[in-house]
Amino acid sequence: MSRRAVGWLLAFAWAVGGCAGDKAAEQRPTVRRPATGSQADAESLGKEVFDLVDRAVDYRGSHRGRPASSLRQMGVDSLTPATARVLVSVEREPVVTVTFRRTDTRDIVACRGDSQVLEEASINGGRFTLMCTTKSGAQRPIQVGNDLGP
Repeated sequence: MSRRAVGWLLAFAWAVGGCAGDKAAEQRPTVRRPATGSQADAESLGKEVFDLVDRAVDYRGSHRGRPASSLRQMGVDSLTPATARVLVSVEREPVVTVTFRRTDTRDIVACRGDSQVLEEASINGGRFTLMCTTKSGAQRPIQVGNDLGP
């Protein structure tokens, strides 16, 4: 085999190998540490907010643009053993607030979100931002999500 043929063969092999990329890096699972403290509280509330906003937007879509006036109208309980949930409609946009019923051991006591959380989650791989209220009454945005399974 001539030097020229060997050179082309090596160049071809290098190009094919380079196009494959690092498949191992793509297949490695992302390790997520369990949330603690205020992040865990916000994640817990965030799952409920996301689900309720999704249901409210779905309700509005299937009722010719008319938003639900309450959670009861959507067939959802406003109280669970751990949380109290409220739905309000602001200019036909659902705003959902979920509050822990027992706040003694909680850093975050309530979080709220609107239909923007659905769009943000679809763009950011499941992550979205909620406005959350701390035990002291201060409000701050907290990013949650990415693990919205049942």
